[in-house]
Amino acid sequence: MIARTRLLWAPALAGIGVVLGLLSGGCARDMTHLNVTPAQPKHAASFSNGAVAADHRAASEAGAEMLRQGGNAVDAAVAASFCLSVVRPHSCGIGGGGFMVIFVPADERGVERRVVINYREVAPGAVGPEYYTGLDVADGSTFGVHASGVPGTVAGLLHALEHFGTMDRREVLAPAIRAAEEGFIADANHIEAMENIRGKIEDDPARLAMLGDLWERLYKSGEMRIGDRVQNPEQARALRLIAERGAGAFYRGDIADAIVGVMEEGGGPITREDLASYRVRRGEPLRGSFMGHELLTMPPPSSGGIAMIQIFGILERTLDGVELPARGSPLYTHLLTEAMKHAFADRAEWLADDAFVEVPVARLTSPAYIAELASRVDPERTLDDLFAYGSVTPENAQENAGGGTSHLSVVDSSGMAVACTETINLIGGSLVAVPGFGFLMNNEMDDFTTVPGAPNAFGLRQSDRNLPEPGKRPLSSMSPTIVLMDGRVVMVAGASGGPRIISGTSQVVLNALLFGMRAQRGVEAPRVHHQWTPDRLQFEPGSETRALRRAMRGFGHSTDETGTVGVVQAIYVDKHGWKHAASDPRKGGRPAGH
Repeated sequence: MIARTRLLWAPALAGIGVVLGLLSGGCARDMTHLNVTPAQPKHAASFSNGAVAADHRAASEAGAEMLRQGGNAVDAAVAASFCLSVVRPHSCGIGGGGFMVIFVPADERGVERRVVINYREVAPGAVGPEYYTGLDVADGSTFGVHASGVPGTVAGLLHALEHFGTMDRREVLAPAIRAAEEGFIADANHIEAMENIRGKIEDDPARLAMLGDLWERLYKSGEMRIGDRVQNPEQARALRLIAERGAGAFYRGDIADAIVGVMEEGGGPITREDLASYRVRRGEPLRGSFMGHELLTMPPPSSGGIAMIQIFGILERTLDGVELPARGSPLYTHLLTEAMKHAFADRAEWLADDAFVEVPVARLTSPAYIAELASRVDPERTLDDLFAYGSVTPENAQENAGGGTSHLSVVDSSGMAVACTETINLIGGSLVAVPGFGFLMNNEMDDFTTVPGAPNAFGLRQSDRNLPEPGKRPLSSMSPTIVLMDGRVVMVAGASGGPRIISGTSQVVLNALLFGMRAQRGVEAPRVHHQWTPDRLQFEPGSETRALRRAMRGFGHSTDETGTVGVVQAIYVDKHGWKHAASDPRKGGRPAGH
């Protein structure tokens, strides 16, 4: 029996870390002003003014460069994102899309702003619900010209810069252009991506042909090694056009012509009209609460916002009145797993682009419904009936997999914050390179229910609500999140990793809010993943995993070991205003700031 005592607040985030060691990379300039302390972990650092945490050190430094020049969090986020297009070309970039959450603290009139910018890719005008069932092309929604949605990244970033930034477009794109022209150093993640892509193109001349010169340019035709320099003057050309002419250069100019040209050559659906008509969506964040904190996250077509609100709400209710179990303990892991299973069950049944279908967001996030879900959690045993989680039907069960994507978190000296997650979907996207401009097109169409009843590349089976339609945005697991307390930012987080984005981001936030863990430990800590079906609890390798797995089997869970559960970039802000930033060592990023 659990002792019935009130849950005590974990200690507030406190302490001042030292500034990270000297960075290097294509986007960085003179770094000698940084306080170098060899004992500080390379992936974590603390800053008194502003901080950027991205999954590549050059991108973090690109954002920090804007902060040091007097720019705000949006200026920094846009600079970091364009730089990621160069240095993480297999994960995100100008051929993809994303979500951004922005918090602007109260001004002298007491007015604050909370905004989401949805620049997710959209289905081309020629793609309807039966497009892929009638397509006589193997893997049509994952590889090749049929796999790409209309990209939104350029439109989204420039919209954010125009409406919420302070700096000139040319200034903000300068670090990315430098990185493309002067080059950056290939790290372990770059080589891992090369090997992943090699596996996709082996014995398939058509896929190799789609990559064109980029296979040589980015990966030396499979011979690149850690420490080699990567240069991409073709993407520098694209970025210069965008810097000079704005979004029109991408959606109506020479870049658009190149995209349409490669589509027409392969019989793909994206047209000039599709590109010219692309528009971002701007709106209000989805709001949740946890233990006195306010969560700002993404509404549909993100599934992450609703899922995280449910996970946190179920945990808060199941932990209410009990002594807080230790992080990583069998009881805590069991309760967390049951919460994730409920959230992923609802994801499969209900979620899609709410501009096209009715999504019961209010009901799914209501206190009454979350209390009902929490009441089903047995603290001693998992539920025997898999379909007792949520109100879900068996045909929408889902499998498991991982993928690409990139997240960045920013907080500036004023307390303004940005959480931004972007993707081209799978590693390497569709493998379609845009000739002359050095970037890969996304394969985001596979995030739709392209073939009813069949899983997508992530193994996710989704409902017919998520069928493709012209202009519709596919369901996503991207979960950029800002955490507030009393109108002040206390945390910014998000992740990459397919459906594991949700479980990874949730656990890092919980590590801070429940257990008082700072950036370094909170991001490093081993994580678990369960996405309802298959009914399997997956563990990252860690010192406590073997004993914990045995204990979890005692609760009735089937267990397995996996690689990574998300790649999380997080910033924690303490009560003194210090920003404690961590870039997940699972992907090798480093934070930067001042």
